[in-house]
Amino acid sequence: MKTLCSARFLSLAPIALLAACGPGGNVPVRSTPPPPVRAEAGLDRVLGRDARALVSLFGTPNQDVREDPARKLQYASRVCVLDAYLYPPSPGREPVVTHVDARLPTGEDIDRASCIAALVRRKEAR
Repeated sequence: MKTLCSARFLSLAPIALLAACGPGGNVPVRSTPPPPVRAEAGLDRVLGRDARALVSLFGTPNQDVREDPARKLQYASRVCVLDAYLYPPSPGREPVVTHVDARLPTGEDIDRASCIAALVRRKEAR
């Protein structure tokens, strides 16, 4: 009889342990903060910036295409090509970057933040 009771107890033990993890259990849950984001390597270095800020960050663009009211500045390296599209936030205001495209020199997509970081390193290496 003891063997039968022991077997029943052991077969129910995992269920009892799982029940403690449910909403009725008193298992404390800690949320960990997300890892810090390196803002300097991200899109925020470019989005919302004017042409002067891009020239300061990357140097002289490889292309500067203007079609009122839009402007596209293109920066190219062996690593990637970045197109920054600038539009005025309101009439009469200085155009700022509202969209960014990035690609490999072969035309394949690349992560935009990675391309920005590569272009910054290129300028710093000059």
